[in-house]
Amino acid sequence: MSRRKDTAPRFLPWLVWGVAELMYIIAIINRTSLSALGPTAQDQFSIGAATLSIFAVLQLVVYAVMQIPVGLLLDRFGVTRVVLSGGLLMAIGQFGMAFAGEVWIAIVARMLVGAGDAFIFTSLMRLLPDWFPARKLPMLGQLTGMLGTLGQVVSLFPLSLAVGVFGWAAGFTGIAVACLFVVLVGAMTLRDTPGEPTTVERIRGKRGNLSERAELLLADGSIGLASLPSNTGLIALPVAPGANAFKRFFANMRVVLGIPGVRLAFWVHFSTPFSQHLMLLLWGTPLLVYGIGMTPTAASTVLFGMAITGGLAGLVLGRATSRYLEHRVHIAMSVMCVIAVAWGVLLLWPGTPPLWLVLTVTTITSMGGAASMIAFEIVRSHSPRRFIGLSTGTANMGGFIAALIAMLLVGIVLDAQGAGSPETFTMDAFRWAFATQYLVWIPALCLLVIELRKTLRWNEKNRGSGR
Repeated sequence: MSRRKDTAPRFLPWLVWGVAELMYIIAIINRTSLSALGPTAQDQFSIGAATLSIFAVLQLVVYAVMQIPVGLLLDRFGVTRVVLSGGLLMAIGQFGMAFAGEVWIAIVARMLVGAGDAFIFTSLMRLLPDWFPARKLPMLGQLTGMLGTLGQVVSLFPLSLAVGVFGWAAGFTGIAVACLFVVLVGAMTLRDTPGEPTTVERIRGKRGNLSERAELLLADGSIGLASLPSNTGLIALPVAPGANAFKRFFANMRVVLGIPGVRLAFWVHFSTPFSQHLMLLLWGTPLLVYGIGMTPTAASTVLFGMAITGGLAGLVLGRATSRYLEHRVHIAMSVMCVIAVAWGVLLLWPGTPPLWLVLTVTTITSMGGAASMIAFEIVRSHSPRRFIGLSTGTANMGGFIAALIAMLLVGIVLDAQGAGSPETFTMDAFRWAFATQYLVWIPALCLLVIELRKTLRWNEKNRGSGR
């Protein structure tokens, strides 16, 4: 086979991953599009802090609830169809957000954004082991998360600037158009596995040369798929193949939730990233501007720094977890504890916290997103391959359930103190509001310890049984 024919298929895994990653970046832009626009949204819709929280909370509720159906859809229909469907849903939601004349329309639009967003990341995690060797997966997982921070950067600066200069409708219309563009590119390039046709090729009824050459190289081993042996791989099918959809769903969920490693992955994801989401998705700008006293530009710069340092932390943790695989859960627990301690120092600091402390806390907080990626390594180590989509979706629910709880608690506590709008925000009110994070951290740490012990016993038992 000629060099020209070799090169393209060998580049194909990176092309497919790159387009899927671009969709993920768009999803992060959609997810965090209110991060620097919270006060603007309050003025746009004449709402208080609790109602603003509802925007983000319902978006994340939909995201979290959709993880289980998305996992089932992935196992049934594959990555390509799910990713493209998610992109279309996000575009519809952002068009609705752009032209919403009433609060309830905007809330429904954010829920559509959350539904579309739910389709993307789990699909990307499901795609990786079908295109890359297992040894590359930890670093690729962290790289995926790191590049996703580019979406946060866009929402903090270009989107905020576009809304300020061109208006609310123009800014959100631009995001919707970007979604549609990436969907079109994905329809021409994305494939579930080497050799499969793209969506455009399916419509045409004919595969292109690239798909055919990739199949030939797959056959002779030139493109290697990740081998994911699982020590739970001998789990029997829970129901007969002819059972109805509801029976299959509940039976599959019993299998997935019966695996301690999947539950452990859920709590790792629950405990590590939510404080970062709290800052980047909704409450970071109000805290920094109206609590700490920064200018909006300085606050956006701090949040931008969180996005960048979070991405860099992913590279460090990716190498650490690859090298010290048996300690990956302890690494995640350590990151969570350090974040909790850092926030304790900030909240107990008398008067206005100094800039160096704010930067230290936000930098440490940004490590939570990178630590949450450890959850998906745990899933790949413990879930049977036929349940990998459902298991990944289950684990991915964790961080967003925690985030929506924390966001809602912050809004409720601010309103309860009579500090629910930009005119009434104070640092003391934010202290009590952000202290509610410990209502999430403390039980999460306890459950992490419990599930870690159960997982270790499970692994020992399976090794003893020869699985």
